[in-house]
Amino acid sequence: MQQLQWTDERVELLKKLWNDGLSASQIAGELGQVTRNAVIGKVHRLGLSGRAKAPSSTAPRARKAPRSAPSAPPRPSMPASRSNLAFKPRPAPDLVPESEVARMPEVDNVVPMGERCTIMELKEYSCRWPIGEPGKDDFRYCGARSGTGIPYCAYHARIAYQPVADRRRDRKQAGGR
Repeated sequence: MQQLQWTDERVELLKKLWNDGLSASQIAGELGQVTRNAVIGKVHRLGLSGRAKAPSSTAPRARKAPRSAPSAPPRPSMPASRSNLAFKPRPAPDLVPESEVARMPEVDNVVPMGERCTIMELKEYSCRWPIGEPGKDDFRYCGARSGTGIPYCAYHARIAYQPVADRRRDRKQAGGR
């Protein structure tokens, strides 16, 4: 692509047209073989002053009447069974009460390999305790049966939720209220 040479005659014509108030597009059309952006660039390099806008009349303009937004057609309501529950706000599960923890059966730390599952295999009552490093191929969730309203199985609930008495004791030892 051949670059246009800005001759003295073209620069003088550019300055005249700019001071006459022509737009960069109009000047490019008058000069020929030059783009609007080339005109703008040359104006900036020459340091030509920005042009003042035409003075507006002192009389206030009449305000336009506000347009009413077009009303959207009513959306059919979905049955509750088909709605997306992923966005339904749920109250955060409170810590498991001491009485509930006491009734939980003692379990050991071993989670059978058969119960571990991927995120796609989780069911409503599957334990969601993460096992492994997220992002790795062997990352899984516990997958054991969880209690009603609790995202973890009995073992992982004991780890995740501290009994209220233990929390109060720990807070007193730390010097809190």
